Amino acid sequence: MSLFPQWRETTHDVVAPDERLPWPQTIAMGIQHVVAMFGATVLAPLLMGFDPNVAILMSGIGTLIFFFIVGGRVPSYLGSSFAFIGVVIAASGYAGSGANANLGVALGGIVVCGLVYAIIGFIVMGAGTGWIERFMPPVVTGAVVAVIGLNLAHIPVKNMAPTPFDAWMQALTFVSVGLVAVFTRGMVQRLLILVGLIVASIIYAILTNGFGLGKPLDLSGIANAPWFGMPGFAAPVFELNAILLIAPVAVILVAENLGHIKAVSAMTGRDMNPYMGRAFVGDGIATMVSGASGGTGVTTYAENIGVMAATKIYSTAIFVVAALIAILLGFSPKFGALIQAVPLAVMGGVSIVVFGLIAVAGAKIWVDNKVDFSDNTNLIVAAITLVLGTGDFTLKIGDFALGGIGTATFGAILLYALLKKRG
Repeated sequence: MSLFPQWRETTHDVVAPDERLPWPQTIAMGIQHVVAMFGATVLAPLLMGFDPNVAILMSGIGTLIFFFIVGGRVPSYLGSSFAFIGVVIAASGYAGSGANANLGVALGGIVVCGLVYAIIGFIVMGAGTGWIERFMPPVVTGAVVAVIGLNLAHIPVKNMAPTPFDAWMQALTFVSVGLVAVFTRGMVQRLLILVGLIVASIIYAILTNGFGLGKPLDLSGIANAPWFGMPGFAAPVFELNAILLIAPVAVILVAENLGHIKAVSAMTGRDMNPYMGRAFVGDGIATMVSGASGGTGVTTYAENIGVMAATKIYSTAIFVVAALIAILLGFSPKFGALIQAVPLAVMGGVSIVVFGLIAVAGAKIWVDNKVDFSDNTNLIVAAITLVLGTGDFTLKIGDFALGGIGTATFGAILLYALLKKRG
């Protein structure tokens, strides 16, 4: 058995993790995965006052770290985790706009969180996943995955359509993606998100620049930006209060990653459990490297799992390509300007599709594992978890605030432990 997969070339409709499409198509699919993760991976650092170019660079480096540690067997992309946003803002006192003046203490907490996460991974490698499975069965992991998509839903719906025209453009965007997904074939269908985004951007330019119906598409930033430039690296500062606020996020990342790997197992028909511990270690080390460089904490990305669900292409070669592209883009202010030029409403429409696919991936875990909702334990756990996450239910303990994803994750685990029937 080789250290990494050899990627047998195939042109089948379903492409397994150890297979790949011809390289031109693989590169195109890699670009689509970059597009899928880019909105959230750039949005998270903007909300915390981090440098987006560092975040995109570290997402690529983190994905390669993950790939090497899991031996290229688990198709996954690592991007900025939204689970860090609340605690980073609390720990650093970030005002909400511009650069985060207290970035270092947040980075210190992120590095320690990654260390805790990696330690959990090493324990799983030694002791197996049984103890995690007891706490997080399919009803819990499915709910947590679904909640990640549902919790993020308010971002495009409420924050990315400031005018009625923008709301209509969001609708045109997700309809464009849907039409590509259903009525095209071959490579165009596989690039449904990227093609839908391009089509919607063209429509936006015609309606705004041509007919004056909204804010015109402005490409001047692209022309003025340099092709290459260094991102704004920063060093961590280790302060106990910030560490105590941020480090517990490791538990949420474990639940996220477990749910993601369950979703990938269900989609691919491959048992990914033997790689669970290594996946946690890879994610933890990637988070440490990112935090040490000025980047956000990272996690296996549900957006890219949504793309795999839609395309049925699970080749890990695609994620190597995507990671290398992200690294190059991290050093390119011009590409950052290009992404910034994509109309907010178009990116919002794409986000609606992707976040919806995440929610459906969680439901698929329930279906594939035949979760019995006539059992009141499963029914109550799923029902409460979904509302906690979707409603962004928040609990505060002093300065520590546990937001919707956190309360849903811990709530699902604790409720199941409390309500499950003892044999």
